[in-house]
Amino acid sequence: MPNSKPKDPDVVTYADHEVITPDTKTLRKTLRPARPGEEDPVARAEQALAQMSNEFSTWMADECNRLDAARRGIKESGLTKKTCEELFLAAHDIKGDATTFGYPAAAPAADSLCRLIDHTPDLLRIPLPLIDQHVDAVRAIVREYSRSDILKMATALNSRLRQVTDEFLVSENRHRPDYLNAIISPPTAPAEF
Repeated sequence: MPNSKPKDPDVVTYADHEVITPDTKTLRKTLRPARPGEEDPVARAEQALAQMSNEFSTWMADECNRLDAARRGIKESGLTKKTCEELFLAAHDIKGDATTFGYPAAAPAADSLCRLIDHTPDLLRIPLPLIDQHVDAVRAIVREYSRSDILKMATALNSRLRQVTDEFLVSENRHRPDYLNAIISPPTAPAEF
């Protein structure tokens, strides 16, 4: 009797990441090509995305407003676990949605804010002006996206935010050198806009 249980994926662990290779036989059994006359599911998804695309700028503006509201919450209530979580989630959503919504240059600024919150050992030590710089950068990039020089401006802004964030994280994590090496290493993929 053949073994119907899927094989566990191969996992190779490195110091700062893991590479997971799934069982391709199981994947091949799960996937099948479209049948003749059957609509291509990828084409159908792309068509649905195109139909929604006229809403993307509104959705992105809503995400920026949510990020700004989270920042205002911090200014009103201070850096608490709840206010930092709201800021992190708003930035994380922008990081994930920016490319889909047509604003890929805003993702690195949102990612930098997520890194700041995620890797600071004591959230109370995050300087409010650094939070302001991140939120203002995301909002400015989205607001000015129609400018012909937006990619140049966003690249410079994102680079500077990453540099300032890394400097802060190095200072705050100087007592944890192993952790520091993992979080300060350069991104594994180049930024593309």
